[in-house]
Parts: sequence; structure tokens; C-alpha cells
Amino acid sequence: MIRKLQIKFVAMCMILVTAVLGVVFTAVFFSAKQNIEVISHQVLQRVMEDDTPSVRPDLGLNRGGEDVLLPYFTVNLWDRSGIYEAFVTGGTYSNLQDTQELQTILTDCLQQNRPEGTIHSYGLRYLRRDYGLYERIAFVDMSMEQATLQEIMGSYLQIGLAALLLLLGVSILLARWATRPVAKAWQQQRQFLSDASHELKTPLTVILSNAELLEAAPLEDRPARWADNIRSEAGQMKSLVEEMLTLARADNAVPTAVMGEVSLSDLATDCVLAFEPVAFEAGKPLESDITPDVTVTGDADKLRQLIGVLLDNAIKYGQAGGTISLTLRRTDRQARLLVSNPGDPIPPDQLGRLFERFYRADASRGEQSGFGLGLPIAASIATEHKGTLKAESDQASTRFLFSMPLKK
Repeated sequence: MIRKLQIKFVAMCMILVTAVLGVVFTAVFFSAKQNIEVISHQVLQRVMEDDTPSVRPDLGLNRGGEDVLLPYFTVNLWDRSGIYEAFVTGGTYSNLQDTQELQTILTDCLQQNRPEGTIHSYGLRYLRRDYGLYERIAFVDMSMEQATLQEIMGSYLQIGLAALLLLLGVSILLARWATRPVAKAWQQQRQFLSDASHELKTPLTVILSNAELLEAAPLEDRPARWADNIRSEAGQMKSLVEEMLTLARADNAVPTAVMGEVSLSDLATDCVLAFEPVAFEAGKPLESDITPDVTVTGDADKLRQLIGVLLDNAIKYGQAGGTISLTLRRTDRQARLLVSNPGDPIPPDQLGRLFERFYRADASRGEQSGFGLGLPIAASIATEHKGTLKAESDQASTRFLFSMPLKK
């Protein structure tokens, strides 16, 4: 429980900070990207406005306090009855005139039919302007812009990763510190439950022994009834104490299961035979469909107890006259045991609490004998056997599905 609480604490911290860092870094990145694009547009404007091909415009990006010139070139384009003539009027690119690269660049630019845009295949950003008799197109290289954005992204990723690793360490320490009082209280509660269960067993055994002696002695009717009540109530208290002790051992992670090769098919068959008279007396027939030779590794007594809890629960809460069913199937890797009973559906808010200790669903549903510890004990047995126990309920029936690994 404490471990799960710590994991949830760390997970929440990591999710929140990751979201904050993601928003901040995304905002900063797109802000930087926009600024760089603005600089590129300014470069294009200056290139477009420079009418002196022999003079090289002073333009570029500022990186680390140094001005870096951007490669560029300009082209004047004449439309000769649908046939374009292009002339490179200036720039830092050499030997572009009358080349296939220039033709491809201009064709891509004209096909876009936009006043400005990008040509990704060559990494160029362009700006077009119509001067009536001819059209002028300015091109600026985007490689420096892309490299700058990649550097920014890489830096952000490194900073973010370092921050998350640092936060992970701090979150783990904070989770341990924050849950220390809870862990101490939880340990004291478990120890109290275990000690109280041990201490109560002895006086209850004495009470039961004396009640049995009283029943054996010749008594009048009223004292005999009193002795019978004492024995009955003491027996229930002893059952409760034993169930509490079982859960206390599970909480303290005390290994009590004796693992070995077990035929789950035989266990399920024995449990069905044992509960058939109980189900018959309750007016709820018990049916079974058990796949033979389903072998698992586990404690036979504990698995028998788990199946017994599920059958007892189905008989208690099943609809009068309804058929209780037990099904055992084998998949590729798991044994799957399903116990179902017809009856009123359990609301979802109660369904999730069925495995809580001392919790029982709506008191108006069927017989209510017991202490509400059977299903928690069954869940602890399932966990001890590396399996799962879950409940489902709808208009048709209420079902408990137990799954555990097959014997390897």
C-alpha cells in the first residue's frame, strides 16, 4: 500500500512538471522560431530592395554575438508569351545562371503561385514581387535557420531531460518523507491487528471449551439455551479472529503458502461436491463445467479456501431459485475460474469496494451472514499466487473471475 502511494506521488509530480516544462519549452521554441522567421523575412525584404547587384547587402543572423551572413540570390523573370526568361541579378550563389537547379527552383516557386513561401527540396525561402514588365524573386538559404532551430530543440531536450531526472530523484525523496508517518501508522495498525488476533484466540478457545462442557452437563432448558448461545457467538468470534489473523499475515508479507503442483480441476470438483448440498438447501442449484488436468503451482488449502469463498458468496447473494455456476478453463498461459450467480446487479460504486475489509453491499440484497472478510481474504490469496481476482455485475448475473498462471 505504501509503495503504491509513493509511486502515485512520484507519478503525479512527474506528470505535472513534465506538462509545465512541455508548455514552457514549446512556447519558447515557437517564439524563437517566429523570431528567426521574422529575421529571414527582413533579409528577403533587404535583398528585394537592393537594386545594386554589385553591392552585397549586409544581412544575416546573429549567433553568439557574431553576425552570420545568409546565402542568397535574386532573379529577374520576364514572361515572353508564356515562355519565361530568367536572369540571376545578384547574390552569394555562383554559377546558377542557365542551370538545371535554377530551372527546378523557379518551376517549384511558380507552381506554388504564392507571394512568399519555401522550397523545402533546396532549403530556400523566397519572396516574389511584380514590377510590371518583369517579376523579381529573392531567395534566401534556410539551412542556418533550420540549424539554429535544431540547436535550440537539442538544448531544450537536454535541459528538460536533466530537469526530469533531477525531479525524479527529488520526488522519490519527498515521497518517502511524506509517506513516512503514513507508513508508521500503517505498520502500527497491522501490528495491532496481528497482536490482537493472537491474544483473542486463547480466551475464545477457553470460552468455547467451557461452553461445550456446559452443553454436555445436564442443565435445565433456559441455562442450556444460554450455554448454546455462548458457544455459538464464541464460535463466530473465533472465526472472525482467524480471518483477521489471516489478513494480518498477508499484510505483513508473511509467506504462509506451501507451494507445490496442484490440480485446480480436482480442487474445483471437490469444492463443488462440498457445496452442492448447501446450494440445494438454499434452493439455488449448483452447476459446474470444469476442464480436466488444469495444473498450477500453489497452495492447495489456500486455493480451496478461495474457491469456497466464491461459492459461498454466490450462494448467499444469488437470486432465489437461480442457478449458481462454476466454470474452469485453461488458456495458453492461465487458468481461469469463473463463479457466477443471477441476481440484482451491484452498482458500480459498490462493485469496486467488494474487496474492502468489512464491506458488504446493500443490506437489502439477500442473506447477510458473515463479516465481510471472505472476499478480501480471497483477493489476498489470489495475489499470493500471482493471480488476479475481479468482479463484474450486470442485469444477467454477478461474476467473480479468478486467473492465475499455469504450471510451467
